[in-house]
Amino acid sequence: MRSRTLFLSIAILIIGAGIAVKSFQAQIGTAIFKRAAASRVGNDITAKLADGLHVGLCGTGSPLPNRDRAGACTLIIAGKHIFVVDAGEGGARNIALMSVPTARIERLFLTHFHSDHIDGLGPMMLLRWAGSGNTSPLPVHGPEGVDAVVAGFNAAYTADNGYRTAHHGEAIVPPAAAGAVAVPFTLTGDSAVIYTADGVKITAFRVNHAPVTPAVGYRFDYQGRSVVISGDTAPTPILVSAAKGADLLIHEALQPKLVGLISEALDAKQIKTAAQITRDILDYHTSPEDAAKAAQRAGVGELVLSHIVPAIPSRFFYPAFLGDAQRHFNGPITIGEDGMLFSLPARGKTVEKKSLM
Repeated sequence: MRSRTLFLSIAILIIGAGIAVKSFQAQIGTAIFKRAAASRVGNDITAKLADGLHVGLCGTGSPLPNRDRAGACTLIIAGKHIFVVDAGEGGARNIALMSVPTARIERLFLTHFHSDHIDGLGPMMLLRWAGSGNTSPLPVHGPEGVDAVVAGFNAAYTADNGYRTAHHGEAIVPPAAAGAVAVPFTLTGDSAVIYTADGVKITAFRVNHAPVTPAVGYRFDYQGRSVVISGDTAPTPILVSAAKGADLLIHEALQPKLVGLISEALDAKQIKTAAQITRDILDYHTSPEDAAKAAQRAGVGELVLSHIVPAIPSRFFYPAFLGDAQRHFNGPITIGEDGMLFSLPARGKTVEKKSLM
């Protein structure tokens, strides 16, 4: 009898609490939201980072839909400098969610002009501009053709820029700082240093993404640490040379076995055009196994796979995606996820990893 009475008392308390929460849901929600806003607004994770190179994965996905991965986007923090490589859809949103101030993005570097590497440029320009205090547009570096890409986005956002200045005023959204400005470079050989400042050196190098050309990867060197970003590429010895001795290699990866299963399913349902596309993409990307071989030949410290193809629904499928990659590389291999941050302290040897999302 006593246990029954206790059970009924607990049940009544739970029901009463539920009714109270429902009755005051708006007030409770507002109070919680106020506390969350106070703790999150204005956060700047970079203020807590030690001097060195830091790599944030703001987009590890591909053109294939994936609710957990934004389009291609990699954040590089070198001392006080903040750079971004590629601007895939959702990348700018993730940078903000990672508590990295978009206002402080100094330069964007494009590897090539496939849609999934540039379709987030509009939001990147907007979030860097509006209310940021910046007085000049976002510099966008890239190989030949970057002028046309930047001009197109600037044209598309002309009306929107005007609306925002008319609404908020020139002090908040100065017209001179809207949009982006192209900074093209030309590679006469396999690689070239395209930027130096405050001990930061950025090298662009050719990759093989034919028929997409030009296509490049980038190497970042700062305070004795180095990070290489492959861009989209089939296996190429140029990347191995560019990545020699790097601490971290961020390499695109496509698992042919899993993509083949998608092709088979499309064929079975007579969706022939999409099936042909899934077969075509095999020849200008790199498998996890080949990325591991490149990392081993280059002698890099750690391999991180990004631009994941196909879309992976959960971590359960990571071993299937990796295949035999672990057999070909002596160092650690990480399948990149949006929000990951890799920290390489200045003049050190360690690589620290955490999630910011």
